[in-house]
Amino acid sequence: QVQLVESGGGLVQAGGSLRLSCAASRSFFVIDTMGWYRQAPGKQRELVATITRGADTNYADSVKGRFTISNDNAKNTVYLQMNSLKPEDTAVYYCYTRTRFSREDYWGQGTQVTVSS
Repeated sequence: QVQLVESGGGLVQAGGSLRLSCAASRSFFVIDTMGWYRQAPGKQRELVATITRGADTNYADSVKGRFTISNDNAKNTVYLQMNSLKPEDTAVYYCYTRTRFSREDYWGQGTQVTVSS
């Protein structure tokens, strides 16, 4: 089992920046992919960005060029640097991981990001 603890959400004005962090309770040795999804009120949860253990990244078209996902293997932590934030980025952001061997999915509790216009 993997537990994920997110931090870094908050309120920011349009054009501003935030950095989300997600710490995993297990070593990256047992993790295949980590990433971030988000869910706005009344909408389905959607992919934001993912990063594999091989450091391959994938981004939603809506965040390309503005958001950057990275990881720190020593700290078992993944980060999402969000720049040039827009009001439409407002959502609850969830950390996600898929384990390497058992192929199980785990989710964090979510952190609120609110971008004011």
